[in-house]
Amino acid sequence: MSNKACEISNLKKSFGPNQVLRGIDIKLPSGKVSVLMGANGAGKSTLVKILCGVQQADSGDIKLFGSSFKPKSPLEASKNGVITVHQSINDGVIPDLDVTSNLLLDNLALPGNQFLLNRSEMKTRASAIAKSIGFEGDLDAVVSRLGLADRQMIAIARAVARNPKLLILDEPTSSLSAIEAKRLFDVIEQLKREGVAILYISHRMSDIRAIADRILAMRDGQISGEFEGEKLDYEGAVTAMLGKKMSDLNIDVSNVSSPILQLCDLRLSEDSKPLKITASRGEVLVITGLLGSGKSLLSSILFGLEKPASGKILLEGLNFQPNSPGEAIASGVHMSPKDRANNAIVGDFDIEANLTLPFTKFFSNFGFINKKRQRKSCNEMIDTMGIICQGGKDTIGTLSGGNQQKVIVGRWLLKTCKLLILDEPFQGVDIKARRDIGTHIRATSDNRATLVFVSEIDEAVEIADRIIVLHEKAVVGEHVNRNIDLSELLSQVSGTPNTLKQVESLK
Repeated sequence: MSNKACEISNLKKSFGPNQVLRGIDIKLPSGKVSVLMGANGAGKSTLVKILCGVQQADSGDIKLFGSSFKPKSPLEASKNGVITVHQSINDGVIPDLDVTSNLLLDNLALPGNQFLLNRSEMKTRASAIAKSIGFEGDLDAVVSRLGLADRQMIAIARAVARNPKLLILDEPTSSLSAIEAKRLFDVIEQLKREGVAILYISHRMSDIRAIADRILAMRDGQISGEFEGEKLDYEGAVTAMLGKKMSDLNIDVSNVSSPILQLCDLRLSEDSKPLKITASRGEVLVITGLLGSGKSLLSSILFGLEKPASGKILLEGLNFQPNSPGEAIASGVHMSPKDRANNAIVGDFDIEANLTLPFTKFFSNFGFINKKRQRKSCNEMIDTMGIICQGGKDTIGTLSGGNQQKVIVGRWLLKTCKLLILDEPFQGVDIKARRDIGTHIRATSDNRATLVFVSEIDEAVEIADRIIVLHEKAVVGEHVNRNIDLSELLSQVSGTPNTLKQVESLK
C-alpha cells in the first residue's frame, strides 16, 4: 500500500462565474490525520463532495494509491474505500430505520446476503459494530427518536464498519460529549495503526491538539498553508486560514442592570438541585457544561418545549410559564436551537423565507406578505451577519454550514426581544464566522438579556460577560469574564472531585 493514500493535483471547480477551487494540491498520507481548516466559503465542502463523488471537478487530477480516481457517485467512491461522515447528520443515517438497520445498511444488499433477513443475526453483527466505537444505546430504537449525539455516533460507526482506506470526517465532534469524543479519538488511533488515511475537518482546537498529525489551511479555494512536525503551529494555521492574525478579544464586561430573567429554585428534574440564576438587561450570560449537564433541557424549558420539575421563572418580575414556543415568542423570548438541520432550517425555503419565518405577521398586510418589507429586512441581516450568498432568494441548502448558522442566529436577531436564548450558536462554524456571530450578538445586547449555551470553553470566554457552569443539572461555578482561572473552570466543567466541594459552597 502506497504511503500516499490520496494525491490531489491542480484541482479546479467553478459554479458559473464563481471559482470555488482554484488549483488544490494536497497529499494525504496513510496512517496520518490531516486536519483541514478553512473559513466559510473557502471551498472545503466542495473538495469533500468531489472526493466522495457527489460532484465532479472541472479539471485536475486525483490519485488513490497511485491510480486515477474520478468517482461519479458516492457508491463508486465507497467501493474504492473513500468513506465520508458529513457534517449534516441526516446524510449519514436513515431516521425512520432502527439502529441495527442503519449500522448494517451498507451490507444488506451485498451479494451473498439472504433474501429474508435474519433479525437475530443482524443484531449480533450490529452489536459488534456498535461496540467497536463504544455506542451503548438500544439497537432496536428508531434513529429519529434518538438524540443528536447518538445519531452522530451511529453515522461514525456505520462509516468505520465499511473498512475505509480514506476516511473523511466533517466536524464529527460537534454534537458529542467529551467522553464520546474520546471514544472517537481512540477509534481514529486504531484506524491510523491500520494504515487508514484520515481527512478531519474541524476548527475545534481541542480536537486538533488531540489528534492532528498535520494541518492544512485553506483560503479562497486554495491551500494557504501546510503545517507538520512535533510542534504544530496552531496560530500559524489560523493566520494562514484567515489571511491575517486574529488577536485575542478583550471583553468589556457589561455592568449589571435590571434583572430580566430570574430562576427561583428551579429544578430541571425531580432529583436535581434547585437553580438560582439571574440574567440582567445588557448582559451576555453563558451557561456551559458537558453533554447531559442540563444546558439544553434548561433552554427547552425557557422556550416552552419542556416543563421544569418545580420552581419559578420570572421574566421582568412576572411569572413566566410558557406552554409552547408560540407563547414564549409572544412574551418576548426568542431561541435559536442547536441541530439546525432538524430544528431550524427549512431546506426547501430560500434565505429570505428562512430568516423571516417566525415573524410572518410582522411582514403581512391583511394576510398577504409585504415582499418589499421582507426583502429589505432580509438584505439588511445578510449584510449585518456577513452571510456569503448571491442574495436572499438563494435556497438555504446552497450555503455552507457556517452561513446557514448565521441565517438561523440572524433570524432571532431580526426583531427585538426581552430574552434571547442561543443553544450552541457556533456549532459547525469556523473561527472567523464564530467571531462575526459573537460580535453581533454583543453589539445588539443592550436592551435584552442574552443566554448562550455552549460546550466549548474558548467559545464561552469569547462572548460572555459572565459564565455559569452546570454539572449534573446543578450550578457548580460562576465566573465574571475577567482573568478567569481556566484550570478551575475546566475542573468544574469536567466534574472532577473538587467539584463536589464547589457544589456545597454554592448551596
